Amino acid sequence: MDVVGTQFWSKLEDGRLRCDVCPRGCKLRPGQRGLCFVRARPEPGDWPRDEVVLTTYGRSSGFCVDPIEKKPLNHFLPGTPILSFGTAGCNLACDFCQNWDISKSREMDTLASRATPERIAREAAAAGCRSVAFTYNDPVIFLEYARDVAVACHEHDLRTVAVTAGYINPGACEAFFADIDAANVDLKAFDDDFYRKVTKGRLEPVLDTLRYLVHETKVWVELTTLLIPGLNDGDAELEAMTAWVVQELGPHVPMHFTAFHPDYRMRDRPRTSLSTVLRARDIARRAGVQHAYTGNVGHGESGSTYCAGCGRCVIERVGYVLGTYDLDPAGACIHCGDAMSGVFDGPPGRWGSRRLPIVMGAR
Repeated sequence: MDVVGTQFWSKLEDGRLRCDVCPRGCKLRPGQRGLCFVRARPEPGDWPRDEVVLTTYGRSSGFCVDPIEKKPLNHFLPGTPILSFGTAGCNLACDFCQNWDISKSREMDTLASRATPERIAREAAAAGCRSVAFTYNDPVIFLEYARDVAVACHEHDLRTVAVTAGYINPGACEAFFADIDAANVDLKAFDDDFYRKVTKGRLEPVLDTLRYLVHETKVWVELTTLLIPGLNDGDAELEAMTAWVVQELGPHVPMHFTAFHPDYRMRDRPRTSLSTVLRARDIARRAGVQHAYTGNVGHGESGSTYCAGCGRCVIERVGYVLGTYDLDPAGACIHCGDAMSGVFDGPPGRWGSRRLPIVMGAR
């Protein structure tokens, strides 16, 4: 099954159908697709009803077992394997996209893997995974497929993770996250002008999503910001961003700062230096963020987790490999008893940095 009808759309007075999944609100005439390219209005006669449809249900660009820390999630079932998959397309248009071959793809033939929600859940369980991630491209655009996979996963005692930019409307947001257990949300900058010019989106809807997830759901949330030299890495912006996180979301919400490399339509900028990423982490910690991390820069100390109570290193990380682990099975520090924020369930996994491609139906 590739095409399914959808729920979040409205008919306008001029006869167009508006997709209501995200703030972009693409207005479609028959035969047109939204910016994401996977939500469309069929031509008359090509579909039983006049509605917005999802054209990639059950199709994926591939499946792979990864470490949970790669999402990145450092406070959600540490060390465990997670089955990751995505589809194609995206509802943002970031000039710096580092998964552009998938998220910007309009070649549906790249979606070579097919799997029902039930099969994905079975394969994840058979591979020893504790959870399934919707990632590589933004899962809000394949909401219906992700939602059905999430339901199937819960029936197999698997958790679910969304890696998303959080660019979604309130009603769709509630539906999408109803069966999601954790999310890593890209907070791409703290400047609406950046969002407008560089992502072709807006900042406030993302902030609304974050407030909703942290305060009105049980979804465990971590944030990631890709630092782009000269665009979103200034002290003033990082100070404003981290202060907002502490005040609006809480000091317990982890933040990950990662390094940019030239890609897609932004090849004129240098790579982000280690000093810049460490500076962002220091700013976050001064603002009161209890757990601030660096990513993809090979700096072990700033990738490890420290107890907010006593300051001891309780989860040592070298890349995606765990070293010393000083939390009890419930996630409390063995030195001072302070409870670590996050989702901890038994001993840590030992998956390490392995990457295991999965062919659906091979088992």
